[in-house]
Amino acid sequence: MKQIFTILWKDLLVELKSKESLLSMFTFGLLILVIFNFAIEPTPAIKRAITPGLLWVTFLFSGVLGLNRSFALEKENMAIQGMLLAPVDRGLIYFGKFGANLIILLIAEILTLPFFLLFLNMPLFQHFWWIIGIILLGTIGFVAVGTLFSAMATNVKMSEVMLPLLLFPVSTPILLAAVACIRDVIAGEPFATYQNWFFLLVGFDMIFIVVPSLIFEYVVEE
Repeated sequence: MKQIFTILWKDLLVELKSKESLLSMFTFGLLILVIFNFAIEPTPAIKRAITPGLLWVTFLFSGVLGLNRSFALEKENMAIQGMLLAPVDRGLIYFGKFGANLIILLIAEILTLPFFLLFLNMPLFQHFWWIIGIILLGTIGFVAVGTLFSAMATNVKMSEVMLPLLLFPVSTPILLAAVACIRDVIAGEPFATYQNWFFLLVGFDMIFIVVPSLIFEYVVEE
C-alpha cells in the first residue's frame, strides 16, 4: 500500500502544480452542458430521457482527456523507464496510476455535477445517494479500463485518437449499465427493475480492476 500511495501521491502532486488535466476536463464538461442547454428546449419527459445519457457523455469525454495525460507525462524525459526500473511490482504501478486517475476524474465530476443540476433542473436529490453510488461504480470501471489502455496507447502514433478507439468499445457495457441504472432511479423504479444492470456494473468493476493489474506488466514491456 505504501508503494501504491507513493505513485498515487506523485501523480496528484504533478496535477496540483499544473492543474492541466483537471481544468481541461472541467471546462470540456461544462462546455457540453452549455451547448445542450442552449441547443434544445426539453420538456420534463425529454429531460428524464436524456439526463442519464448526457451525464455520462459529459463524464466520458472529460475522462478521456484526463486519461490521455496519465502516461503522456511519464513519456516525457523517459520518466516511465525510471518507474519501471524501480523495485516495485508492475501491478502496483497500475494501482497507483488507477487511483490517481480515479481521484482526478471524481473531482472533475464533483465540479461538473452542480452545473448539470442547474442547467437541467432535474430532481436528482430525491435519490441522491443512489445516483452518487452508481456514478462512483461507473467511474471506477471506466478508469480501470482507461488506465490500462492509456498505457497501451502512449507509445502509439496519434495516441489521442487511439485511446478512444480502444476504450469506448470495451467500456460500452459499463456505460450502458450506468445509464440504465440512473434512468430507472430517476423514474422512481424499484431496485428489482434495474438490479441486473446494477450487478453488471459491480461485476464489470471487479473483473476490470483485477485483470489489468495482472497483464499490466506485459503491456508496459511492449
